[in-house]
Amino acid sequence: MSGHSGPMPELTVAQLLKVFLPQYLDRYALPAHQLKVLRRLAQCRSAQLGWTVWYCQDCGRSHWRPNGCGDRHCPGCQHQRSLRWLEQQRRTLLPVRYFHWVFTLPAQLRLLALQNPTRLYGLLLDCASATLLLFGQQRFGAQLGLRAILHTWGQNLMNHPHLHCLVTGGGLTAQNTWAGPKQTRYLFPVRAVGRMFKGKFCAGLLKLHALGQLDFHGQLQSLAPAPAFGQFLQQICTLRWGVFAKGSVAGPDCVLDYLGRYTHRVAITNGRLRAIDPTAGTVTFAYKDYADGHRIKTMTLTGVEFIRRFLLHLLPQGFTKIRHYGLLGNNRRKKRIALAQAALAHSELAFPPGKPKPPPRPILCPHCQGTNLRCLARIDSSGKWTLFTSTLRLKAPAYADTS
Repeated sequence: MSGHSGPMPELTVAQLLKVFLPQYLDRYALPAHQLKVLRRLAQCRSAQLGWTVWYCQDCGRSHWRPNGCGDRHCPGCQHQRSLRWLEQQRRTLLPVRYFHWVFTLPAQLRLLALQNPTRLYGLLLDCASATLLLFGQQRFGAQLGLRAILHTWGQNLMNHPHLHCLVTGGGLTAQNTWAGPKQTRYLFPVRAVGRMFKGKFCAGLLKLHALGQLDFHGQLQSLAPAPAFGQFLQQICTLRWGVFAKGSVAGPDCVLDYLGRYTHRVAITNGRLRAIDPTAGTVTFAYKDYADGHRIKTMTLTGVEFIRRFLLHLLPQGFTKIRHYGLLGNNRRKKRIALAQAALAHSELAFPPGKPKPPPRPILCPHCQGTNLRCLARIDSSGKWTLFTSTLRLKAPAYADTS
């Protein structure tokens, strides 16, 4: 028997939380949901969450791996979840060019979004998707398909809510034919899309306020009365909102790679952490400075401030940050995708099938580097065993706490 295998990052968010979360809790109270998430992240890949036992059918040896927390905010657990999700999406990818759109809320709305995350993030998703689908109907007489992915952070971990949308280059008409743009540079005029999106979002905000569904705390309390909120909306409407198209992605195989950069991403990855100094109480991490030619720089924060910024990006409980619309809507996706594939079989806009991508790198045996691994058992945090085989007797290593 040997210890858990595989290279572990030198620094992880879990290690950081173990060091600085007690200090944070000494100063600030947290809602139950946020506290539960942070404690779960701090236990990731530790014996506290149990173990999984793997058996290598090449060399005949077994090894133990500590369980991950599985939380959607955990940078260590989201990579494998992303690979599984992308493989599921492969079945619904159409052989067309895709277009990438980004919708960003103005800075003046960020604090309101923090105080009303479910309402405003949901409104952001609904208004951006409705705008793109309406343009598809107006320009092509067709229903587009799009995936929308919510991100709430900037490189410095401050609040920066924005939406990445990957849109099919065309859509399915009422006659079940495929219609779309003949050129590859753009899908729709960016400024026109931005104006419609801004109008829809401001109208949605006004409706939420009229229904009493917005909260105003702290420095936003003055916006609670209707006249003050109306004046605030007028100011917001005079701004040019951050809507832009990032170009097209050629074909379904490239789309999978492209999606992998955005889905299941969290506020910061373990690979960006550079140093944790418990004595000085600081954390240093890398970030990309877009204002300075995309240069990579480092930033040092106190551990407490790092956790405060990280908490800005914990999503409301049950909130879905990846959503599908139009052709890809969950209710009729299977039927519409089949119709779209049939229409594209006779369309000049379809891409020829590409070369199959190599599968993701499998888990390796730490002893022989083999890939023929079999899961034998799982031990949960309470010490309960779930055996997947009865042919081998397993003995827990001395460092495995299964009590």
